[in-house]
Amino acid sequence: MTPSINDAMQLSRRERQIMDLLFSVHRATAAEEMAGLADAPSYSAVRALLRILEQKGHIRHVEEGRAYVYMALQRRASARQSALSHLLKTFFDNSAEQAVAALLAIRGEKMSDAELERMSKLIENAKTEGR
Repeated sequence: MTPSINDAMQLSRRERQIMDLLFSVHRATAAEEMAGLADAPSYSAVRALLRILEQKGHIRHVEEGRAYVYMALQRRASARQSALSHLLKTFFDNSAEQAVAALLAIRGEKMSDAELERMSKLIENAKTEGR
């Protein structure tokens, strides 16, 4: 069965943890995933989560000896862009302005002057490039 777009975009907390680890180490066995997870579930639960992520189209595996070695199908930057695009469409009517306003409402007081300055430069660069 082909995964739906919603299945591919929605990850549980544990699925996100597994993906984060795969993005950072690039390849891992179920045992390595289990060792890298905080408060890890059982080995069989980790294997089940890896199978689910594979069915959703996020990861693939290769056999190396008796072990399956898993790797992400997308780079983190590509996955980030895809997830952000989905978030913009779903919650912000595809408006970057609304998303930035929400981000600033949540994080604005906690952002350093340097972070705010870098954001300002990104906006200026976007104006210059005519986006």
